[in-house]
Amino acid sequence: MPPFAAIERFFERLFERPSARLFRARLQPVQLQRRIERAMEAERLATADRTLVPNRFVVHLNPDDLDGFGDMTASLASELADGALVFARARHYTLVDRPRVTLFADPNVERTDIRVTARFADPIAGSQGTASPVEGSHDAGPSVAVHGDTMVFTVPRPTAPAARLRIIDRDGAEHVQEFDGSQLTIGRAADNDLVLADGRVSRHHARIAGRRGTLVYADLGSTNGSRVNGVQVGELVLGAGDRIELGDTVIMVEVAGDVG
Repeated sequence: MPPFAAIERFFERLFERPSARLFRARLQPVQLQRRIERAMEAERLATADRTLVPNRFVVHLNPDDLDGFGDMTASLASELADGALVFARARHYTLVDRPRVTLFADPNVERTDIRVTARFADPIAGSQGTASPVEGSHDAGPSVAVHGDTMVFTVPRPTAPAARLRIIDRDGAEHVQEFDGSQLTIGRAADNDLVLADGRVSRHHARIAGRRGTLVYADLGSTNGSRVNGVQVGELVLGAGDRIELGDTVIMVEVAGDVG
């Protein structure tokens, strides 16, 4: 049976069980799966030849919602992890270890709400995790140890990228800011690395920093928010050609690549 079909069949069986009908959670397992996939996409890190994605997920649910899955909770966590692996492989993402999912009863989460935290974790010693590399990549990158049918990746710490940022104000005036890949703070306050004379920009609006060989843009809880390529964002991996909008100011990412 194909992996996706097997997972879908598991979700069907979940609600065919008497215990499941008894508790009948309003949340459906597929909703959890989709939130995990969204968390994986949101935290992915693109390098020169591959895209790394998280391999540890904690799904925060209201205790009543978690109880609604009854005696299938442990199996559900395992099936969600399998679904995350299938999702990553289908998109040729790289995992440093087999995904693991933990379902957590969190009283701070509202009924029917789902919160997923995702992180990168090193392989557990002796684990049988599998990695999903980008096919066709063969240059310097993660080293691979093969044990039978299992590949475990050791991911290197990439060099922080550099960038050239072109800043365009509301009147069309432009200037260029060079960025060495360490950290650049942006805002109206004079203590920022990039000071913007824009009344719609917060005093400490955003930050760009190097992370695992990528440029990551993060809004720092600004009043008017940040948009990248027309989409409201909180945190996002940047690439050459991206257009950042803060208030009436536009920042174009013209160059992004490895230093040296």
